[in-house]
Amino acid sequence: MIFFRGRRFRTGSRHFVGLASCAILVVLMQACSALFPGGERDDFIRVRGTHFTHNGKPYYFAGTNLWWGCYLGSPGETGDRARLQRELDSLRADGIENLRILAASEESYLKRSLRPAIERAPGNLNDSLLQGLDYLLAEMGKRKMHAVLFLNNYWQWSGGMSQYNVWADGGKGPDPDDPAEGYPAFMEFSAKFYSNERADALFRDYVRTIVTRKNTSNGRLYAADPTIMSWQLANEPRPGTFGPEGEKNLEVFYRWISRTSEYIHMLDTNHLVSTGSEGAVGFRWSNEYALRTHESKYVDYLTFHLWPLNWGWFNPMKIDSTLSSSEEKAVEYVGSCLATARQLNKPAVLEEFGFPRDSARCTPESPTTARDRYYTRILGVLADSAISGAPIAGFNYWGWGGSARGKNADNVWRKGDPFVGDPPQEPQGYNSVFLADTSTRRVLRGHAFRMMSIGLDDSLSAVGRR
Repeated sequence: MIFFRGRRFRTGSRHFVGLASCAILVVLMQACSALFPGGERDDFIRVRGTHFTHNGKPYYFAGTNLWWGCYLGSPGETGDRARLQRELDSLRADGIENLRILAASEESYLKRSLRPAIERAPGNLNDSLLQGLDYLLAEMGKRKMHAVLFLNNYWQWSGGMSQYNVWADGGKGPDPDDPAEGYPAFMEFSAKFYSNERADALFRDYVRTIVTRKNTSNGRLYAADPTIMSWQLANEPRPGTFGPEGEKNLEVFYRWISRTSEYIHMLDTNHLVSTGSEGAVGFRWSNEYALRTHESKYVDYLTFHLWPLNWGWFNPMKIDSTLSSSEEKAVEYVGSCLATARQLNKPAVLEEFGFPRDSARCTPESPTTARDRYYTRILGVLADSAISGAPIAGFNYWGWGGSARGKNADNVWRKGDPFVGDPPQEPQGYNSVFLADTSTRRVLRGHAFRMMSIGLDDSLSAVGRR
């Protein structure tokens, strides 16, 4: 479907119909011509009701968050392509084939933000990191893996919405790591992005650059690459705090979700679009909020996240008294998210879930007894739900640390340190799954192949019904 026909689209404070529409049409025509060289099959992931399909068959998956992938793929200062290849091979061997990846980072005023960034200033891009994204996608394609690419961030660790506000309006925003300002001030500032037309226009310029990009590693247009499963609006977009300010932002937040999803579909008619939302926890634990965040016809599936530690359920220093209750609350939250997906008649993905190591340690050799039990319980619930026909299609745990480890005794990330899975503002190794975590990987591997077998069983059942 081409959405711009006979209609006017808003991009920040600018409107376009003629020239921009023609340019987009050229991109779409190029994408279509690139899709089927020599009769190549159309193997994009699609949505059918409450499930995904791939090559016409049910698609269930196991995945992880590999947000740092483009940094390792870069030919520049952050690059280590040999390690990246090893990490992809290790994940593929464990049945992990769906990777949620950062495709945008902004040079930020914030002290604990990711550096270097893809976008140094509006329109000033780090080509080395973009080549890293190209290389990552090309290597994933060789391994028949799929990518979910998030394009913005509500939180501070990659620049994101707060930095777009600063670029648009000048000045300096609040820093959540400054005790005098804290997270509430930062969250409200970040949420101003949805109504900041100048900031949103800068963001759309970047989105257009990425979505219409041509891969320098394999010559393929991103819009024509089946390796990409979904474009994702942002990492954990929220309307603000749980208070009056956040409530005041709800309607403009919902409009931004729908309009931005529509805009991406206009640029790329092949790929799915998702929100990156945590679900009901994003605003007052409201299922109505989760539903309205995903109800737009331009949003193809529901996402939700699960963080017992961050949400105050679990204490790694009190495993005996908090683990069981954390599991029960997590199961209940999964159920509520799947109920919302049924109501919307859309698939759902648990695309972020993590759990700390025993006693809040960060090193690969520290035990993961509580994590392994928790993973076993939650992944079992997901698989059982999928088998029963519930609208759960897959999971992405947080996050893969692979062969690296934190460099500093204080577990604080500094520019130039290896990437281990935890973002720069968090203790390095805290929620990471390392190559050395054999017991955790055994749990994940078993459930990865279980999810894949559900798709196979569904395919065989469908054949039998013909």
